Amino acid sequence: QVQLVESGGGLVQAGGSLRLSCVVSGRPFSGYAMGWFRQAPGKEREFVAAITWAGGATYYADSVKGRFTISKDNAKNTLFLQMNSLKPEETAVYYCAGRDYGSRPYQPREPSTYHFWGQGTQVTVSS
Repeated sequence: QVQLVESGGGLVQAGGSLRLSCVVSGRPFSGYAMGWFRQAPGKEREFVAAITWAGGATYYADSVKGRFTISKDNAKNTLFLQMNSLKPEETAVYYCAGRDYGSRPYQPREPSTYHFWGQGTQVTVSS
């Protein structure tokens, strides 16, 4: 059974950087893709970035292109999100998610396309 555990969140000043990690525990991840989402208080969960596990194809929200980089280490079952030039409005709980191979098309930006979720890690960007 797959369990995802995020880490690396914290408090950072606007314009600063953070690197989030998500470790797949329980068993090695052999699914199709993993992604990052964030949820600010009172708002719906928002897509940030995703990556296919085998091929490494990446997807980004328009708002983070050029600033965030998603990457992975298959051997270590770890997903990363490098976040640069952070903005106060990006304060949120950041979640990692995983998707197994399935019969329905992969929709990287849709939360419902993912099967497994971590507990989240808080990112706070101060003004």
